[in-house]
Amino acid sequence: MNRFWLYPALAALLSGCASTAYNKHLDEAYKAYAEGDCSRVISELSRTERGIRSRPYLQPEVSLLRGQCLERQSLYLDAIQIYRFMLDSYPSSEYSYRAAARLETLRQLGHYDPARPVPPRAED
Repeated sequence: MNRFWLYPALAALLSGCASTAYNKHLDEAYKAYAEGDCSRVISELSRTERGIRSRPYLQPEVSLLRGQCLERQSLYLDAIQIYRFMLDSYPSSEYSYRAAARLETLRQLGHYDPARPVPPRAED
């Protein structure tokens, strides 16, 4: 058998497995969120982020879930910073629209005042 075809086939198989690994971790993060296990969510999201570096379009989804988990842990400042980052970095993403809604909810609950700067704010 010609080994010339074996190596590309093996490479394709391995790259296919690697490309679905981030999906597994993202699914596990959603499952952990539904169970209320935010420490596991953060861990799975970190694994997801390592796998999606070449897929930046997935970052808004990962960031939104991280922000929601931080809210669940009453870490409102951290969640607010993530939501604002999303609005600045991914303004047309569906997940950024959800982040804007989360900011409005936090405002209504008294956890966020858009007129008051939230430190640390990046300088332009």
